[in-house]
Amino acid sequence: MGHSRRIRRAKYAALTGIASLALAAAGLAGAAGPASAQDISSSQGSSGSEFNPWSPQNGHPYRHGAVPGMSQHENYKKWLAAHNQAAATGQQTLSYGGGVDGIGVQSGHSKVYLVFYGNQWGSQTTDANGNAKFSGDSAGAAGATQQMFKGIGTNGETWSADLTQWCDGPAVATGAVSCPSNANFVPYQSGGVLSGVWYDNAAASPSQATGNQLAQEAVKAAGHFGNTTAAANRDAYYIILSPHGTNPDDYQNPSTGYCAWHDWNGDTTLTGGAANSPYGDIAFSNQPYNIDAGSNCGVGFVNSPGTLDGWTMTLGHEWHEMMSDQNPAGGWTNHVSGSSYNGQENSDECAWIQPGSTGGAANVSFGTFGSYAEQASWSNDTNSCAISHAILTHGNTVTVTNPGNQNGTVGTAASLQIHATDSASGQTLSYSATGLPAGLAINASTGLISGTPTAAGTSGVTVTVTDTTGATGSTSFSWTESTSGGGGNTVTNGGFENGNLTGWTAAGSTSATSAAAHSGSYGAMVGSTSPTGDSSLAQTFTAPTGSSKVSFWYSNTCDDTVTYDWATATLKDNTTGTTTTVLAKTCTTTGTWTNKTATVTPGHSYTLTLSNHDDNYAGDPTYTYYDDVTVS
Repeated sequence: MGHSRRIRRAKYAALTGIASLALAAAGLAGAAGPASAQDISSSQGSSGSEFNPWSPQNGHPYRHGAVPGMSQHENYKKWLAAHNQAAATGQQTLSYGGGVDGIGVQSGHSKVYLVFYGNQWGSQTTDANGNAKFSGDSAGAAGATQQMFKGIGTNGETWSADLTQWCDGPAVATGAVSCPSNANFVPYQSGGVLSGVWYDNAAASPSQATGNQLAQEAVKAAGHFGNTTAAANRDAYYIILSPHGTNPDDYQNPSTGYCAWHDWNGDTTLTGGAANSPYGDIAFSNQPYNIDAGSNCGVGFVNSPGTLDGWTMTLGHEWHEMMSDQNPAGGWTNHVSGSSYNGQENSDECAWIQPGSTGGAANVSFGTFGSYAEQASWSNDTNSCAISHAILTHGNTVTVTNPGNQNGTVGTAASLQIHATDSASGQTLSYSATGLPAGLAINASTGLISGTPTAAGTSGVTVTVTDTTGATGSTSFSWTESTSGGGGNTVTNGGFENGNLTGWTAAGSTSATSAAAHSGSYGAMVGSTSPTGDSSLAQTFTAPTGSSKVSFWYSNTCDDTVTYDWATATLKDNTTGTTTTVLAKTCTTTGTWTNKTATVTPGHSYTLTLSNHDDNYAGDPTYTYYDDVTVS
């Protein structure tokens, strides 16, 4: 705020925006850089030449990094040729914008949050990879999105390594075209970047959401995920995914359309204005269901039929641009006066270069997470559009000692100290971990993993350690938790971390889903976002020696009253024939997680039933999440 900059929002120019890549491949100037409102009103480019009316910035100065559609891109190139405005070689160099609110790039480990915006996505289930799946997503875009962001920084992929050359911090001068050694660099994103998935189905997504509405949804998502401070959002990024059939920010306009863009909540040039955030700056992107736009937004650009080609390319395009220009345009953009790339970000300059060409789009393999079509991004240090780049560590090396595979018992406290060293002196190390068993967490400052595991199963754990400069190191190992013969948990799959309902007897509409997780990666959803009637999960177990209670967590979403809809849970002692109501009929709109417990007697057989009642009225479906069922 208050930072003087050329206003532009990173948007993935539909194949038009990707145009800059195609333009580069054709020897023409890239798509004209975003023009300021003043430039547009005077119909002049930054060099004083006539403004290209097919620029993605025409009438929309806030669309940073917009990817124009293919047809728009073709018109853009024709206009350039007719007006002889091809750019000279070497006009793509990016320079540092000085930061906005002290932020230039995302110089930590990126936390990507996916927000499926609006109930038009349909009913939610779980796919074979444990990802959220939606009935309104016939193309399977949701699953591909989750897999792709899980895969970034795995399998030795170097598509994302281009980002390791960019930096911010007080040592970086405004206008710099390279980074000093003491800058804060973007680290290589080891171990994936997906941090959360939320289906916001409380209402329908607007048919044509404004930029302000999309920003408000991102702020709302920050609260949902518990990122309620500026520090928590420093390395967070919220992708607002609109459903099939909607037209967010008029992306399908035949003359001014695009395929995606990114921005931050404080941009005053958003349609509808800036959005207030009580949680600090919020970086987000507008990801339309651009599969609806067909080849204009990249369907079939790399593969055949390539239904998801443009979808994953635009996701990758905007993530790359957010990483290098988190609050546009305080990070790295083109400030070369007179260049047709002026105002563009790293991915804009390499959009829509044909596969097989230098710097062309290609499939990137993320190992077990799959292969996805991606585009190149501009690299200052190689002076090229790089689909692959060396991983730069800038002199610092972080080494993490592998502790070996771990084994434990559900219900028994665990403790594991992670050790790491840094080749540079005076560095502060920050620890993070993915894949930990439910009930365990890592201390970000000390590297101590501790807690009490709540579910049996084997997890693949990756610990990543980052130093002050952004250099990272990681190590991976397995962690197996087993049930014990006495004093431990005898509930099978009580944390639902298998990604299924193994061990439970299901009735009605039930599923294991990441959206229902209280801890770990999965929880159980009983009921549905559509009217369903009665649904339940039940399991019979014998309380082990030394145990005294059964415990579970629940989160109820009920837009009616307890007279008609509710959540409830009962515990039947099969040995004595008595039944206890553990959770009385409850109907709440808060969706807050609450713990409930009941007493058990060792050696007795019990049946725990977790229920959800919906009166089948279309206007107010009720559902309940259950997780972390333990006996201890």
